[in-house]
Order: sequence, then structure tokens, then C-alpha cells
Amino acid sequence: MTIRKIKGVLFDLGDTLLDFGDVDIRGLFESGTHLAYDYLREHRQPLPSFTKYHRLQLWTIRWHYFKSHLTGREFNALDVIGRLSSRMGQTLTRDQTVELAWLWYKPLSESGKLEEGVRQMLQAFRDEGLKLGVVSNTFIPGEVLDRHLQREGLLELLPTRIYSCNVGYRKPNPKIFAAALQQAELQPEETVFVGDSPQADIRGANRVGMISVLKDPSGRYANGKAGARYRIGGLVQLQRILAECNGDL
Repeated sequence: MTIRKIKGVLFDLGDTLLDFGDVDIRGLFESGTHLAYDYLREHRQPLPSFTKYHRLQLWTIRWHYFKSHLTGREFNALDVIGRLSSRMGQTLTRDQTVELAWLWYKPLSESGKLEEGVRQMLQAFRDEGLKLGVVSNTFIPGEVLDRHLQREGLLELLPTRIYSCNVGYRKPNPKIFAAALQQAELQPEETVFVGDSPQADIRGANRVGMISVLKDPSGRYANGKAGARYRIGGLVQLQRILAECNGDL
């Protein structure tokens, strides 16, 4: 496939590039808390009972999550972990704090699946000269998500990575899309954005003039009300979309 018009493709992360499906978030959080608690105990950090520790972490994250959705501003879990650790009298290096964040995320990361053929498609896009990247609404630290992408063999394929916890704004705020376009050195009209949320992804991409593609494997938005320029059931269908945009079909 010869790429002429489209110069870049940016992806949402959760349930777009990586599929997490129906997961028990509370159960996974508890599993991650066990890993974090054991890590702190191994490093001889002061700790309350596990029940108290788990409850404190859960309610703190819930509060910040609610607040971020209400305000459209994002928080970074590293900051939350640091403040809570200080309150408990713990002394952690930054590397230890990042490792703690990874341990909380690790059970969820193991639920993430990559569609068959997607890695090869991204490699082909890169070899054709397309600029690729991720724009994600997330309070999970970028260092942690990069580690997950590295494990999936995707990190080097996605040099542009914009996480809301780093820029402070959540999609559909145009500032987070503008940050991605600037980092990738792309113009909106030459960039495809792929996401699974009509509100956060499609609305946001449309507002800045990008070519929006909704990933809708269940056909929930088959009536077209999501407002996307294109709709796909799976990511490998992007090859057809790019060919159409470039006039190859």
C-alpha cells in the first residue's frame, strides 16, 4: 500500500490498541494491592494492616478518578502514591514509587490483548513512513504504560505517546490532541485518530480536524450517531481506511 495523503495514525490505548474486555476492576485492584503491600513489606517500610492499606488506596484513587472526570483535568498516580507513602512514614525513591505503581497495574496489564495481525500492521505502517502514536486518558504513570507496551513489542512502533496524566488534560480536550500532533510533527488533516469512545475519542478528534475512526467491534454504533468519519470492527481494517483516504480504492 502506498501512503500519500495520510502521514500519521494515532490510537487510543485501552480497548482500542489493547483490548481489556470485561474485567473485574475491583478484584484486579485488590490483587495489585497485595503485590504492592508485599513489596513494601519486603523493603521494610512501615505499614498498617492490609485491610486498612487497601481501603485507603481504593478510596483515594476513587476520589481522584471522580474529580478528574468532573473537571476534565487528570491526576498522576505517582503523586497520589507519594503522598500516601509519606503519610505512612515510608521513604521511597522515585524508582521504587514507579515499581509500586507497576505492581498495582500488573494484574490489569495481564488482561490486555492485542488483536491478531496488529503488530505486523503497525510495522508495515512504520516501514511505509507513517508516524504512529498513542493518546490515552489515564492516571497510570507513563513509565508504567511504556513498560506494558514494551512487553507487548509495541513501544518502538509508537514513538509518540501522550498520556493525560502527564499533560494534565483529558480527551476530548483539544489540548491533549494538539500535544500529540506537535510531538509527532503532524497536521490534523493528514492524521487518522482511532478510538473506541464517541465522546472522548471521536468528538475530540473531530474538534481538532483529524480523520476520526471509531473501533466498534460489537456494532453498537452502526447507525452512525457516533459522529466518526469511519467505523471499523477490528484494527486491521485500518489498512482499507488508509487506502480509501489516499485514493487507492
